Amino acid sequence: MVFDGAVFQQPVTVEIAARQVSCARTRWVSTATLQLRYAELDLRDAVFEYPVVVAARPTPFPMPGSGDPLPEPLLSGRDPGVRATSVGGVDAAHLALHDVDLSGCRFAGAVHLDQLRVDGWCTFATTPTDWGWRFPWRWSRRNTLVEEHHWRVRAARHPALARGWATPPEDAPKLRPTAVAALYRQLRKSLEDGKNEPDAADFYYGECEMRRHDTTRPWGERALLTGYWALSGYGLRASRALAWLGAAMTATLAVMVLWGLPAEAPKPTITGRQVAAGQKVTLITDTPDPANLTGPLTSRVTSERFEKALRVVINSVIFRSSGQDLTTVGTYTEMTSRLTEPVLLGLAVLAVRSRVKR
Repeated sequence: MVFDGAVFQQPVTVEIAARQVSCARTRWVSTATLQLRYAELDLRDAVFEYPVVVAARPTPFPMPGSGDPLPEPLLSGRDPGVRATSVGGVDAAHLALHDVDLSGCRFAGAVHLDQLRVDGWCTFATTPTDWGWRFPWRWSRRNTLVEEHHWRVRAARHPALARGWATPPEDAPKLRPTAVAALYRQLRKSLEDGKNEPDAADFYYGECEMRRHDTTRPWGERALLTGYWALSGYGLRASRALAWLGAAMTATLAVMVLWGLPAEAPKPTITGRQVAAGQKVTLITDTPDPANLTGPLTSRVTSERFEKALRVVINSVIFRSSGQDLTTVGTYTEMTSRLTEPVLLGLAVLAVRSRVKR
């Protein structure tokens, strides 16, 4: 069904079951509802002056007069869902999508995407699910835009790095990371306005990824984003932050057992000066500095030292001082852990919050 260039001047409800529906350069002067089945919908350069709803029809359309379902023999065996292919050049302020597959939809060129209504079971493209080509490593699963797929294929330095990402067609525009980041930012605002916080978090991840790969941005900003990505996936990957927290706690525990705890707990000593009978006696109580350990490292690993070190590490995670006597190495190690480990714990909590936020 081809409606290219058509003008709809009155309120209308369009019901179509077809493999392809083209509405390129159409103009909708009044409200409209497009209920579709099996269709790949093209809305390039369409003009919407009033609200227009595009929805997938789950059941066959009724025949006029009788109410019996219309036969669909030529479409049997196909997915009855609706797949949008492009909204480029569209002012999306009056467009609403309901139960539409957006995994292959190109948004580049559209404006006011932050006002686009995405309701129902709308799906987006996802990251590749196969493992990396050199290391036991895979992409974290998240919703993406097809524009990011196209950019990653074009920017891949090795063909294996593009495996799993959608290959761009010849007519797909070559977007820079800053343009893809703008698409993510606008659609994230749309999802947030629709109270879809978990999917909006995926688009925030995509926006940060594009900013991290944007070579036009300052080096310091990209380095900061790289660290944020590595430690916690931009505050959205709790497993990554917890893994770093576990590694930091393990390293701190090892340093404390081997070098941080003194050989023996310092004991207070009382010193004074002998004076003649009848004179005032002055006594000074002092605690000597903890003695550094000597001897082989294996002799330092004991259950008692492990328990003391574990107490120091756990207190550091919750930003408390254990009060344990430490060597110079142990003191600086505790100071470092009290700065870094609570941050990692906070990033993990932030990531969990982003996934369960209503």
